[in-house]
Amino acid sequence: MKKILVTGSSGLIGSEVVRKYCQSGWKVYGIDNNMRADFFGPNGDTRWNQLRLLAEFKNFEHIELDIRDRTGVSETLKQLRPDAIVHTAAQPSHDLAASRPYDDFDVNAVGTLNLLEATRQHCPESVFVHMSTNKVYGDAPNSLNLVEKDTRWDFADAQYHDGIKESFSIDQSKHSIFGASKVAADVMVQEYGRYFDIPTCCLRGGCLTGPNHSGVELHGFLSYLIKCNLEQKKYTVFGYKGKQVRDNIHSHDVVRFMEEFIAAPRIGEVYNIGGGRDNSISVLEAFALIEDISGQKMLYDYVDKNRAGDHICYISDLSKMRAHYPNWDITKNLRTTFEEIHQSWATRMVVA
Repeated sequence: MKKILVTGSSGLIGSEVVRKYCQSGWKVYGIDNNMRADFFGPNGDTRWNQLRLLAEFKNFEHIELDIRDRTGVSETLKQLRPDAIVHTAAQPSHDLAASRPYDDFDVNAVGTLNLLEATRQHCPESVFVHMSTNKVYGDAPNSLNLVEKDTRWDFADAQYHDGIKESFSIDQSKHSIFGASKVAADVMVQEYGRYFDIPTCCLRGGCLTGPNHSGVELHGFLSYLIKCNLEQKKYTVFGYKGKQVRDNIHSHDVVRFMEEFIAAPRIGEVYNIGGGRDNSISVLEAFALIEDISGQKMLYDYVDKNRAGDHICYISDLSKMRAHYPNWDITKNLRTTFEEIHQSWATRMVVA
């Protein structure tokens, strides 16, 4: 039986990986210590997801481990020697990173190095998939020519119509502390691939979303926005007139790409993984869509100050992904994704 190790296995993407590979008959090991609850409080707790996975899949085994524990990580990789490693564990918030920079860097950068070195020492043939972020580009996308439309900002130049390519510079820009720690991890994953000939890739995610997200104000744009609408709680818009644009990709489609890469890996690759133009949406447009689905008005406040390093408009160019892995494409459109998240929050609230 093939084995896969998933870090952050109780989170949005990690849990989707667990589900997919359990259903495919692999032995799945998940590393998680619910640090999201430490970062974001009770609303960020992911134990519910861990317990759900353990109850549903007999071939899933949970490992309570902090990826900052270098010895623990090394011993785990030495014992398991998995066929593939999917690394989704992270501190994911801009705002939190600024107040807890040591925790942010130790989790995002050092934790990733711990996993890479343990892989090199104990199972260098394992495929290593790292969930990176588009924040490695910093605020450089804001320097592009933009046009203001009725409900969104958009790229003015035709060469960026399909979005940002992987060749876009990650240097000489403001990243936020979070973005900087993710740059360190991203480059190290590439380096372990190229320097040690390990099959690795960095997936520079746009807005990753889906029904299993425990969205909070500091992280989880769509999930938290939809939850606010359901609870009739005020959502705070930070700057850019609410016209800032994100491309959103369902966790299902993220994992489908991981499957393709694990089946036919490459060395030290980088991919911008997001929803692309078709799944792009501004905050104002997201308000309108969830109002149409729920029948409830969106309550919100506006703060005329954007978050540091935040993108005005970001859309992932998916052409490289499609060229390398032509069997992959987006399968979940925005409305379907919104409806699934809405239903998930409604169900969780009833259970609670």
